Amino acid sequence: MSVLELLPAIDVTGGQAVRLSSGSVDAGSWGSPIDVARSFDEAGARWVHLVDLDLAFGRGENSELLARVIRETPVHVELSGGITSRAAIEAGLAMGPERVNVATQALARIDDVCEAVDSFGERVAVCLDVRGDRLAARGGCGEGGDVWEVLRVLNEAGVARVVVTDVTRDGQMTGSNRELLERVADSTDARIIASGGVNSLADIEALRSLGIEGAIVGKALYQGAFTLADALAVAGCEED
Repeated sequence: MSVLELLPAIDVTGGQAVRLSSGSVDAGSWGSPIDVARSFDEAGARWVHLVDLDLAFGRGENSELLARVIRETPVHVELSGGITSRAAIEAGLAMGPERVNVATQALARIDDVCEAVDSFGERVAVCLDVRGDRLAARGGCGEGGDVWEVLRVLNEAGVARVVVTDVTRDGQMTGSNRELLERVADSTDARIIASGGVNSLADIEALRSLGIEGAIVGKALYQGAFTLADALAVAGCEED
């Protein structure tokens, strides 16, 4: 069975790591994002999913702090939040992460996204926030295009990686939408990062069995549904 790369999430607003539920900030703060990233590194994580919520929601940004997280912690970083244009991609990459996630909102200008895929290759992933068969960007209004048509266009552009989120499950602790992930896997050769709903070690084991590349873990980890060390073991990361 292939390894499932786990990416613990660090969602940042107002300089603090916070918890998300369905795209909204839940009660409570987890403190300094740098301290959280270091704790994940000490537990054995190789990656973190680092999100600037303020940039994503158009209410400011935390770029200096996030650049410090990238610079001062040894984990690989997938940077996300508010990356909706080529300029934002370039600014994000300049901060030094391994890759940046192009926001679902950017797919309203899919030709621009395809150009970015061509220009930056492995250093960009494309987020597919999904409700049913439609794109439904978190923090946005209304629905976007048909997921499968958008994925077809991204495939033609040579997209390397997609981050797939069922927005109805994000932060809800209801388990991953494995049916959606299987459909995406059948529709693309791109590597797949699962997001939204991971709630147990059994869920992580089931995701690993799909043969996808990775999974973002957030609320369940912070609420103590499992430890990161146990999750990494189930995902096979300790075997690599």
